Amino acid sequence: MLPGVQEQVGAGVTRIVAPNGGMMTGPGTNTYVLGKLQKTVIDPGPLSDEHVQAILQVTGDRLRHILVTHTHRDHSPAAKVLADMTGAELVGLPPPDAPLQDMGFVPDRQPQHDELLSFGETGIRAIHTPGHASNHCCYLDTYSGLLFSGDHINQGSTVVIIPPDGCMTQYLGSLHLLKGYGIQGIAPGHGSLIEKPADAIDRLIRHRMARESRVLKAVEKYPGLTLEEMTARVYTDVSSTLHDLAKHSMLAHLLKLRDDGEVVQSEDKGWVLKA
Repeated sequence: MLPGVQEQVGAGVTRIVAPNGGMMTGPGTNTYVLGKLQKTVIDPGPLSDEHVQAILQVTGDRLRHILVTHTHRDHSPAAKVLADMTGAELVGLPPPDAPLQDMGFVPDRQPQHDELLSFGETGIRAIHTPGHASNHCCYLDTYSGLLFSGDHINQGSTVVIIPPDGCMTQYLGSLHLLKGYGIQGIAPGHGSLIEKPADAIDRLIRHRMARESRVLKAVEKYPGLTLEEMTARVYTDVSSTLHDLAKHSMLAHLLKLRDDGEVVQSEDKGWVLKA
């Protein structure tokens, strides 16, 4: 997966990887181009002249719609530039007041949950999937059953949940929600196509629940630890160099357990089991 390379990943679907590879983005953000007579772009990626030109090479003068799954800065900033250049309609939910957001994204159209969007010969169902971000939507190609999952599901890794905008309870709920849509494949925001979507979703749910169990046992065994200390106890299977990132998901698990009535947080004792 190399930046700027056009690759057919499905019937009428082209993937272009943005030149922003790294620890959080893997090979880079995946941009998808759909349609023939009318082109639709999903997640145009970061603000990169090189990437914008690569997208325009595929769309030519036929770009009509630009969809964003969410407004983290590796997914949406190029949207406004492309819209200004082509007049394409911007589709997505506005950015929440939270860190890491592209506050310059102003949608022309805000899809409703489960709304069927008709773009020329392309039919897309918008599915609101909060969890990684409160304004996150997945887009399901109703013809092929291919789900464009943004950062809700990525290939080869789990996603970081950063409270307060990120929410573990919502994330798990959104994973369960997707199981009812008859998904045939997943085109993630980062990484390669996922060909067994049901297995991938179940694997993520199992992973998160196993992690939650470890968090609960850590609170029971080591009450009162700081978030950083607890992360080191729970994320022993993750390199310590990633613990600064893992502590966000750790907090998300703790907040879910608090909402479930399992743990409480006190100013003097930290996180402890609820009496």
